[in-house]
Amino acid sequence: MSAIITDQFRILSAKNFVTSVASTANAYYSFIGLPNATDVSATWNTTPPAPKDSFSEENDTWDTIIALKKITTSDVRQVVRKIDWVSGTTYDMYRHDINRDNLSKPSNSTSLYDANFYVMNSEYRVYICLQNGTDPENLNGRPSLDEPKFTDLEPRAAGSSGDGYVWKYLFTINPSDIVKFDSVDFIPVPPNWSTSTDNAAVRNNAATSGQLKIVTITNRGVGLGTANRTYTRVPIRGNGRGAEATIIVGNDSKIESINVSKGGSGYTYGIVDLVGGNVPTGSTTPTFNVIVPPEGGHGADIYRELGAKNVLIYSRIENDNENPDFITGNQVARVGIVQNPKAYNSSSNLNLDKASGVYALRLTGSAVTTFSPTADSFITQTVGVASTAVGRVISYDNVTGVLKYWQDKSLAGFTTSGVQNLTPRYGLTLNNFSSTVGSGGTTLISNNEVSTGLRIDTSFTGITTVINNRTYNLGQSFVNGVAQPEVKKYSGNIIYVDNRPSITRSTNQKEDIKVILQF
Repeated sequence: MSAIITDQFRILSAKNFVTSVASTANAYYSFIGLPNATDVSATWNTTPPAPKDSFSEENDTWDTIIALKKITTSDVRQVVRKIDWVSGTTYDMYRHDINRDNLSKPSNSTSLYDANFYVMNSEYRVYICLQNGTDPENLNGRPSLDEPKFTDLEPRAAGSSGDGYVWKYLFTINPSDIVKFDSVDFIPVPPNWSTSTDNAAVRNNAATSGQLKIVTITNRGVGLGTANRTYTRVPIRGNGRGAEATIIVGNDSKIESINVSKGGSGYTYGIVDLVGGNVPTGSTTPTFNVIVPPEGGHGADIYRELGAKNVLIYSRIENDNENPDFITGNQVARVGIVQNPKAYNSSSNLNLDKASGVYALRLTGSAVTTFSPTADSFITQTVGVASTAVGRVISYDNVTGVLKYWQDKSLAGFTTSGVQNLTPRYGLTLNNFSSTVGSGGTTLISNNEVSTGLRIDTSFTGITTVINNRTYNLGQSFVNGVAQPEVKKYSGNIIYVDNRPSITRSTNQKEDIKVILQF
């Protein structure tokens, strides 16, 4: 038994994903993480390892998430392949019958969506190619010489070169979408095509389903009676009705041209009725290919027409003095997408615009302003008999005294690959730092040197602090000097992970994350 998953299923899946982002029942976040990639693999920055898809790997990813950024409906678009118009290029034309037994020309693609049958011009306008100059002498079409720039609703030639191309204008990419969703390989299609007033003119122009636009000549025939004669109202038969063509017989008594004069409606197949149009069939009967438009007509459903089976998710990570969740001064080597993470200590979805994924301590003491821990060095606290809390430094702000750290299983006697270390440095349990141990004292280790004069500020509770008449937002809520992540670890579904060479985030840095989900 043979079966396929069709492209229409993939397009539907892409559309449903975009819809799910817009739903208030869901929450999607991008994230950055993994500040110590070279500890995981010495060759990480030259050859980042491919992510593994397992529950164990998902937990490891959660352990290293630093911060998350909410993705909104304005951050998601269905996208299609980028095909730029370039003078002298021969493009494919739209055909309803492209398959593995009937390849597109000239690209020899086995499906319409792999063919180069539409273009984006230099002004970010998108056009579908309805005719590429195909005729019996140019079976692969001809080079395109006139750049389409018009916004007329009816298909037409783009210029006067006579290159044989007929273009149909579809849409212009919004400038804001160019910034977010234009990439090397993809361009966005407009959202809400079926309802948006911005697309109404093109959509309404295509309102007649099965209306024919193009018929190509596959054989010009021989001996077609009187030369240089025009035949009008030649019927096009099929399961639709009302379509007619105008045929011109040249001075060699062969078919010179055919144009659809009335598109009719309801066609899914068609044939030119020469006899019904009183056109002589000659000694060799001419043949034609009636091109059937997509359901609803060209422009009725651009997702289906252009094959929008991919989704681009955009997220901008930038530093914010009012919310320091996205750390600077340390490295990150992983980005990803998580669906429906929960808020910390809650069963409800996270709903913050930005959220911290790490732990933090508010420190006090004589060394607060001079302490300078090395990134990924250890911080420890004795929390009981033979019991030590341990974390690894992500960042430290010697103005606010906030130290951010992370914990993973390597700190509890396991290697990064999950193998138990029989001689663990701090024991086999990941203990939490505590504000109730003794006087809140803690031992900080940076470059294996003990730093004195620092302790957890057990008197501090809140999310802001005032220093020298300036209010600082700490990004996390502290209780007696200790802050938990704003997101519930190991919750939701991590749906995308990208391991990449480490970058060090600086105070003036922005990262545009563009993720392509292929369905």
